Amino acid sequence: MQGDVRTVEPTDRLDLANVVMKLAGIRHLPVVDERVVVGIVSHRDLLSAAVSSALEASAGDELRLRTVLVEDVMTRDPYTIGLDATLRDAATLMLRHKIGCLPVVDETTRLVGMVSETDLLRGAYRL
Repeated sequence: MQGDVRTVEPTDRLDLANVVMKLAGIRHLPVVDERVVVGIVSHRDLLSAAVSSALEASAGDELRLRTVLVEDVMTRDPYTIGLDATLRDAATLMLRHKIGCLPVVDETTRLVGMVSETDLLRGAYRL
């Protein structure tokens, strides 16, 4: 699990989410409201929103891309996993639902970390 998790809020703009992902070198961002997980936005969501907005916008209208909010494209109520879950639990959930990461939450659904496919590989091949 990664404990130092970058997040965005539902009312943040997608261009901010894009910058955060690029700087952190990540593909998934939890969306939180007062540390409670309310959604997740992926790199794929950003690409999809950018293409969709570009097609709807008039030629040269880049300002529209900066006005799309995270809440407009995020996956709401994402699958999460608790602190007591095992790597096997995480892998099973991720495979069953074809997702690339899981927010790790405490009993009040507050974000405490993230488990990604990379974390699972690290755990599986730990010496």
